[in-house]
Amino acid sequence: MGNKSRSIFIFIIVALISSIVGGYYYYQSKKDVTLTLYGNVDVRTVNLSFRVSGQLKSLEVDEGARIVAGDKLGQLDDEPYINALNQAKGIRDSVLAQLMLKESGYLPQEIAQINAEVDQKQSALQYADTFYKRQQRLASLHVISANDLDSAKSNRNQALSALNAAKNKLKQYTNGFRQEEITAAKGEWLQAEAAVAQAELDLKDTILIAPSDGTVLTRTIEPGTNINAGSNVFSVTLTDPVWVRAYVSESYLGNAIPGTKVAIYTDSRPNSPYHGTIGFVSPTAEFTPKNVQTPDLRTDLVYRLRIIVDDADDALRQGMPVTIYFTDKQ
Repeated sequence: MGNKSRSIFIFIIVALISSIVGGYYYYQSKKDVTLTLYGNVDVRTVNLSFRVSGQLKSLEVDEGARIVAGDKLGQLDDEPYINALNQAKGIRDSVLAQLMLKESGYLPQEIAQINAEVDQKQSALQYADTFYKRQQRLASLHVISANDLDSAKSNRNQALSALNAAKNKLKQYTNGFRQEEITAAKGEWLQAEAAVAQAELDLKDTILIAPSDGTVLTRTIEPGTNINAGSNVFSVTLTDPVWVRAYVSESYLGNAIPGTKVAIYTDSRPNSPYHGTIGFVSPTAEFTPKNVQTPDLRTDLVYRLRIIVDDADDALRQGMPVTIYFTDKQ
């Protein structure tokens, strides 16, 4: 073989080796950028109910209706709760009046009345004491009986007790109510205020309000039904968030980093992907679920992913199968 032929042969060998090596690295790079996963759409569902019991008066929406946060969905008969609120307000006002009375003390007119009562009792005592002393003199002369003397003494003692009671009452009115009584009255007022607040909240809770945007899945009862607090009235799928549940093997776990952007394809939109962001990667491995059909994952340990769909719409339904591409399909 000549030098020229040997050079051509060496060139061909080098070119072939370069092609093989380049092809290998190209395959590896394509493998990295075309990671494909399969998953299913998850939509959060919430059961709506009244926080109070009563007779269902009306429902404003039916199955399939789109609702917006703040929409009125239904109402209970509120008449019993209006009555309860009025009663609570009446009790509160009465308790408040008692508190104000204790804090301000007795009126000057009331004190003056007790003063007059003290003067009256003082006069009665003076009369009873004078009469008793006269009876004592008569008894010493044996003009009256011992029973008459005892009766006069008893009347004098009763008048003295009445005077002392009137003086104690005057002292109480002059000093006002004790601090312990005022504190107890404040406690009763706070309880009455709390009862009014609870009655107002109960009345408000006779109206069922949509907590967020969504679609009504089921309507479980009809107007006229007597329901308990917490009984399910509607089941609603929430518009946001919508996510995809998928699984990745350990060998590709490095690709599934929270915050990574992915493209999500459905069979109904093969050329118009949704866009998502990996939000959660399970720290615990598990055996591949039965609904994952990828042949090389069926017997592997995998890690669960939650991918938040950034541009979800009504076409994404609970359980819908999707295909996730990590880079080049976006």
